[in-house]
Amino acid sequence: MKTKQGISISLLTISLIGLSSLSACHKQTAEQAEKVTQATMSKTNIIYPPTAKGTVVDTYFGTDVADPYRWLEDDRSSETEAWVKIQNEVTQRFLKTIPYRDQIAKKIKNIINYERVSAPFKEGEYTYFYKNDGLQNQSVVYRQKDAGEAEVFIDPNKFSEDGTVSLAGMSFSEDGSKVAYMTSTGGSDWREVFVMDTTSFEFLSETLVDVKFSGLSWYKNEGFYYSSYDKPDGSELSEKTDQHKLYYHQVGTPQSTDIKVFGHSDAEKHRYIGAQVSEDNRYLFVSAANSTSGNRAYIKDLSASEAEWITVKESIESDVYMLSSMGDDIFLVTNENAPNSKIVKANIAKPDVSEWQDLIPETDNVLSPSTAGGYIFAEYMVDAVSKVYQYSLTGEKIREIALPGVGAAGSFGGKTNESTTYYTFANYVTPTSIYKLDIASGETLLFNQPEIDFDGTEYLSKQVFYTSKDGTKVPMIITYHKDTQLDGQNPTILYGYGGFNISLTPRFSSVTAAWLQLGGIYAVPNIRGGGEYGKAWHKAGTQLQKQNVFDDFIAAAEYLIDNKYTSSDFLALQGGSNGGLLVGAVMTQRPDLAKVALPAVGVLDMLRYHTFTAGAGWAYDYGTSEQSEEMFKYLRNYSPVHAVKPGVAYPATLITTADHDDRVVPAHSFKFAATLQSAQAGELPTLIRIETDAGHGAGTPISKTIEQYADIYGFTLFNMGVTKIAN
Repeated sequence: MKTKQGISISLLTISLIGLSSLSACHKQTAEQAEKVTQATMSKTNIIYPPTAKGTVVDTYFGTDVADPYRWLEDDRSSETEAWVKIQNEVTQRFLKTIPYRDQIAKKIKNIINYERVSAPFKEGEYTYFYKNDGLQNQSVVYRQKDAGEAEVFIDPNKFSEDGTVSLAGMSFSEDGSKVAYMTSTGGSDWREVFVMDTTSFEFLSETLVDVKFSGLSWYKNEGFYYSSYDKPDGSELSEKTDQHKLYYHQVGTPQSTDIKVFGHSDAEKHRYIGAQVSEDNRYLFVSAANSTSGNRAYIKDLSASEAEWITVKESIESDVYMLSSMGDDIFLVTNENAPNSKIVKANIAKPDVSEWQDLIPETDNVLSPSTAGGYIFAEYMVDAVSKVYQYSLTGEKIREIALPGVGAAGSFGGKTNESTTYYTFANYVTPTSIYKLDIASGETLLFNQPEIDFDGTEYLSKQVFYTSKDGTKVPMIITYHKDTQLDGQNPTILYGYGGFNISLTPRFSSVTAAWLQLGGIYAVPNIRGGGEYGKAWHKAGTQLQKQNVFDDFIAAAEYLIDNKYTSSDFLALQGGSNGGLLVGAVMTQRPDLAKVALPAVGVLDMLRYHTFTAGAGWAYDYGTSEQSEEMFKYLRNYSPVHAVKPGVAYPATLITTADHDDRVVPAHSFKFAATLQSAQAGELPTLIRIETDAGHGAGTPISKTIEQYADIYGFTLFNMGVTKIAN
């Protein structure tokens, strides 16, 4: 690829409203935004702040592709900062005119304001759990000894006044006397790590910095393994990071002396490296990957002096991770020659793929196992809902776990010496409850059920199967109030993802519950690209088959319309990250399909996604524009930024992103918004909402969540013509 640029981006005047300087731009922002809002509200002659166009042209396989908004990729420039400021002001002025916006915020706040408790877990002498009283920006970590009173252990709400610094991970030493925990500032993937004595609460090491995409895995009580990249020379939020490295930190020593363990050779780079120490502290298992699918695996016997790395799996065509170990045996989960995954046993003397023995063979359903009390709990997805079986470490089936209903169960887990485990259960109308399971008998007791201002018995949540363009049967769960009339006039959100082997299983969300209370229908199809039916389902939505994902989503919308759940005038398309790409692609391919489009933190420039942060690791799903001419043409054809056509009436669009998103950089959304605004020929608004001090989603304060969804639902209903909502 070659790039041609006629003038320096730094010399481009922002010219958002025809001004000659940024200071003048700031002075007249409010007045201009008011004019824009008035024009938008009238739904005639919509005026958007004009975005300066550069002259950057990239050449791919002899084809020139203009990139006029390349300058918006510079997240550190004053020009980009000014653009963000005026776009936000225009958007907020429009949103403030929606008459029931505050009413929606109040409804969301009422539903989300309930006590939420996690499944408890034991570390040392204490049992720990997370709890949120309701409206706390971040959940608090509590602990209690035996039947004693629970005490606050870590309160992330004290990390910052506005709740934008969150707890991003926590790991305890073998005896529970020490804890290492990570924090994220403003939602960034870059973390800091604090090491603390759990009795005195004294910090035992200097703060570790510049840690990214990492777990924390302790070796005994001495130290822990973590992963990171070298800090980039340019913007830490957008600069490419492509060589992950594994380190060992000895408690009490400076980070500068941390031992380099794996991934420091330039001869072979890996973008994602993870480490896991076995519960008995004997094995160090390392996963090394270049993409989000497929990994190499290595193991070291820490009980042997001068131990060398032993290769477990060299090929990157499949996935494998360590589930547990017992003596010389290692139990692995893999989709090697088993698209739905299986559990195998390997011996440390010969752990290579050729020596693996099936312990729990592959079935027709996708497997996601965990361990507790010396047993395996095998969770299977059956048409995206859970079934769970208990097995011994010899592969003997003990029992099926009786779940409380049809939905998603998870979080089974615990140490080998524990006699009980806890699991969560939820679906779209059942708030997440915690169940206590006696491992020996299989007896299940309700441990915690939240009290919430939402009566799930008033709603239906049913699964249907529809036919996609190529004849593939696709499941979808549709949820709505039982008194809903199927007359084609129900405000409906169609939510999708379709990528990276990620499965959308039934789960409860307070903001989704608020949508249902507003009279809306919520539909979630399990489209290809996800993992609901294993590796084959995932691969059917990757690279040159990515169009299957969009076709599945379009077919889901048509099913809802044909069966009178809704109509195009009352349909909204929603998705985030890869789901943001889904929405962007479908709304540009079928602008007539829905009234509203809600792409969130989306991957929207498919020709350049791999040049930012860890984006190159997504190539397994997407391919890259430099891979081949065929791949370039395929990507350009559906890339939302490049698929927008002038003179087309697009749906009312509210693009949402965040200024600290270093997973899918906000430049994707900036460029898509600028392109749409310049091309929109219809009367519906095209706006972008850019959250400050927030990232890709994890750790977002409750206060920001309430504000964001009040804006999203208000925008959606207003553009569907809804004039008032029920109290």
